[in-house]
Amino acid sequence: MEKKAITLIGAGLAGSLLGIFLARKGYAVTIYERRPDMRKTAISAGRSINLALANRGIAALEEIGLMDEIRKVLLPMAGRMLHDEAGNTQYFSYGQRPEEVIYSVSRGGLNCVLMDLAEREGVTIEFGRNCRDVDFSARTVSLLDETTQTLRDVGFDTLIGTDGSASAVRAAIQRETNGSCREEPLSHGYKELCIQPGPNGEFRLEKNALHIWPRGEFMLIALPNPDGTFTLTLFLPNEGPESFASLGSAEAVRAFFEKYFADTLPLLPDLELQFLGNPLGHLATVRSEPWHYRDLALVLGDAAHAIVPFHGQGMNCAFEDVSALNECQNGEAGWEAVFEQFFALRKPNAEAIADMALENYVEMRATVRDPKFGLKKQLSFELENRHSPRFIPRYSMVMFHRLPYAEARRRGAIQEEILNVLVEGVDTVERVDFALAESLIGERL
Repeated sequence: MEKKAITLIGAGLAGSLLGIFLARKGYAVTIYERRPDMRKTAISAGRSINLALANRGIAALEEIGLMDEIRKVLLPMAGRMLHDEAGNTQYFSYGQRPEEVIYSVSRGGLNCVLMDLAEREGVTIEFGRNCRDVDFSARTVSLLDETTQTLRDVGFDTLIGTDGSASAVRAAIQRETNGSCREEPLSHGYKELCIQPGPNGEFRLEKNALHIWPRGEFMLIALPNPDGTFTLTLFLPNEGPESFASLGSAEAVRAFFEKYFADTLPLLPDLELQFLGNPLGHLATVRSEPWHYRDLALVLGDAAHAIVPFHGQGMNCAFEDVSALNECQNGEAGWEAVFEQFFALRKPNAEAIADMALENYVEMRATVRDPKFGLKKQLSFELENRHSPRFIPRYSMVMFHRLPYAEARRRGAIQEEILNVLVEGVDTVERVDFALAESLIGERL
């Protein structure tokens, strides 16, 4: 394939990583980023402060030799710590092998490392450049200078949109192709809070766990940070008797936390100030097609398929996109064939993880409260020990393996049916009919 210039829109996690891959293949890469340079300006990294890095994202970072550097800022989370209304805790391991952990990582910190490496590879990043439109016939993008508020048109040879869920590149592709794009808002939003470390900088909760306060229709979660803080995120309906709409005063916020999350109050002396001062975030799933227009433009990551954060896979899926595009491009095919191959490969998997992320929200806030949850979790591990690789818990398939998401979802549905049969009328793993288990797994998996 003839090497030429490539223009990326968006220097977030996916754009910065893709820039590195392309630069190493000899392309002249320019990235236009709407925000200021977060390495020089104190700005929000956008959305959640923390992310959960898992196997798929790690694999992409290892491809560019970055994991040794990134490991220095990772905090391992080996399982979920559930907090009930009375303040009791219960721990559930994510996997059963030492390497089966996920990692809390700072979105902004990781983004800065990736931008540094991209620039070292020769990538040009221009900040404060907001892509407003794309003209495919003229091969130009219209960029608004956020400082001077002036528009200019910049030419491109090949354009890739890594510009997030409100992608301007996606909108242009949709316009040219009469494609489809559905944004499915979740009726729940989120708000972030922060637990400060103890007097000597110590963590005030177990630092190697993802903490969850499941309350049926809503939940609070906490992820650790290397500085001893925890980022708390409350996920709650936007409207209704117990919702963000009902928490407009300091008194209402205090009463709500006293009722549902009383054990967090000693950790949040400035609860009302944080809650009322911090912004309310919105959640949505974006499903679009096609992801490309001829050989001119492509979108990937959130720009193509934004998902809700409840499986910790938004970044991991985007990184896997980058790795997959790199793989598709290894032959001599032109960009249009590469884009078509990439879309055919990734679209079913994007749909699968979007659905699994929505399903995992129900599990995190509600299903974990079911007495059968722990039994099925324990049984899943036992069946994995006896019947791997035919039986692997769905969470493990998603987080610790690189099996396509669509296959993980297909197998996970069958496994859930098998588990439901096996735990019927049973209250301990010892009472499970393992002969029946072997028969069902042999027949269905």
